[in-house]
Amino acid sequence: MPQQSNTPYYIVYEDRLRKNLELIADVAKRSGAKIIMALKANALWKNFDIIAEYAPAATASSLNEMRLIRDYLSKEVHTYSPAYTPENIEEFVEGSTHLTFNSLSQLRRFLPQVKGRVSVGLRVNPQCSVIDTEIYNPAIPGSRFGVSDKQLEGQDLTGVDGFHFHALCESSAEDLVKVLAAFEQKFGKYLPDLKWVNFGGGHLMTRKGYDTELLIKTIQEFKQRHPNLEVILEPGSAFTWQTGDLMASVVDIVDNDGIKTAILDVSFACHMPDTLEMPYNPVVTIEGYPEDDTVEKKYEYRLGGNSCLTGDFTGPYYFPRELEIGDILRLHDMNHYTTVKTNMFNGISHPSLIFEDLKGERIVMREFTYEDYRDRMA
Repeated sequence: MPQQSNTPYYIVYEDRLRKNLELIADVAKRSGAKIIMALKANALWKNFDIIAEYAPAATASSLNEMRLIRDYLSKEVHTYSPAYTPENIEEFVEGSTHLTFNSLSQLRRFLPQVKGRVSVGLRVNPQCSVIDTEIYNPAIPGSRFGVSDKQLEGQDLTGVDGFHFHALCESSAEDLVKVLAAFEQKFGKYLPDLKWVNFGGGHLMTRKGYDTELLIKTIQEFKQRHPNLEVILEPGSAFTWQTGDLMASVVDIVDNDGIKTAILDVSFACHMPDTLEMPYNPVVTIEGYPEDDTVEKKYEYRLGGNSCLTGDFTGPYYFPRELEIGDILRLHDMNHYTTVKTNMFNGISHPSLIFEDLKGERIVMREFTYEDYRDRMA
């Protein structure tokens, strides 16, 4: 039985992580695509030695992500940023193997400086929308991401090795089929002159029910149509989907106007901002209480965070028994787009980071202190 730890803490499970990585590696092998990890979803670099066994490269969107990849994961770095500057372009070039520009103006401005030093890409926008939540939809009208087919007409693409498109977010293989059809219809005439195409991220191939066979078939057929092209995928969530949880304690229960709120020792605003932005509600269970779908969950609570932000709560949630002060709650699937988005609003510390290896032994990767908050404010 794994040893217990004081809440709050994120916990990452090696067995679950390796299961995802094995599936991703199998898809890459069978499809012929190169599948690399996007750091924007997870940057717990102390796990990178495991990920490096399966992923040949990674993608960065900032200098810090690029440095972290090179230091701990791979020397092959595929970089994309909405905009480079004269102050940072040189460091991006020196640390990247692939560099993708977001606009024609950025391409024209910096191509003379980067040509021949990195493999140059251009982000294009298929303008095919398959995402309902606009904040995560790169294909919304007026999107700042990528060049449209109309903008590309008559442009000189000498020096461009590849196209990059990204229009998915935790999406299905069926969604990729739709977007890829739009991409080929709009940009197919340019593909014979390219070396690679990056299908971007959002391919949630490790989610239960995802049609990996359709994904493999779609990639294989694309490569048959375009044998000159290397196909690259850069999922984020898929690598760490369902590989870790956030453990929190009930520290108080407030009852106002007939609404019960269980106050936790974590903050939704600080530690799980997607629950407020998206909105997204994680599965929550009482640790140590048997989960039985036949038992009625009739006890209703909001879950409140421990910051002073009025909206730092989510719910309602329903439990099989009344909650009590001291209960430990497990907030499931908190290892992607959580640790990378944490903040210290109100001076609230991050939860500890714990890794559980294949033997069930727990290793504390990081604990946070007052100095972390102080130095962040300097």
